[in-house]
Amino acid sequence: MKKVVVLDYGSGNLRSAERALSRVGADVTVTADPHEAMEADGLVVPGVGAFAACMDGLRAVDGPKVIGRRLAGGRPVLGICVGMQILFERGVEHGQDAEGCGEWPGVVEPLQAPVLPHMGWNTVDSPEGSTLFAGLEGQRFYFVHSYGVRRFPLTEVGGVPSRLTPPAVTWAEHGDRFVAGVENGPLSATQFHPEKSGDAGAQLLTNWLQTLD
Repeated sequence: MKKVVVLDYGSGNLRSAERALSRVGADVTVTADPHEAMEADGLVVPGVGAFAACMDGLRAVDGPKVIGRRLAGGRPVLGICVGMQILFERGVEHGQDAEGCGEWPGVVEPLQAPVLPHMGWNTVDSPEGSTLFAGLEGQRFYFVHSYGVRRFPLTEVGGVPSRLTPPAVTWAEHGDRFVAGVENGPLSATQFHPEKSGDAGAQLLTNWLQTLD
């Protein structure tokens, strides 16, 4: 049984994430303890609310350092909703420009859509060979957000140069195209809530658990 820590930094659907992971066979602990977060087989970083407030909470528990150290050692991390957004360089909300963890270049900004928030079920466009979305073609996932990443520089022609394999990016549309998921070695993330996405979300979490050493 894989040991998973859901990081408690004062933001996120902690208990629903805990229950969803437990249902698919993980041994789950909800904690802010950096040592436990480092030692777990997998770390889940949830998040709801404003980007800047989530970053403040994350820094208070040494979250950026824990995430960075885990990734440096090839240890899996899964970000969910704002827990995905804070992995990018910056977030711009309500005129406030806040620094993120900087694991990926990119900006979290308001979606250009006629109706916000984007709330409800939506399909996604996942890349061929995706591990997270294996067996989930055409499935719908549950979103609640008004902000998103509308450009992913690492995958653009002429974008940020790198000798590394570019991340596999899953997209969705709600009046605007935005990043719905990213798979980048040990670092994975979803803009939607797998813990609220029924059987499809459970399968995605199962797929992620199967990547844990």
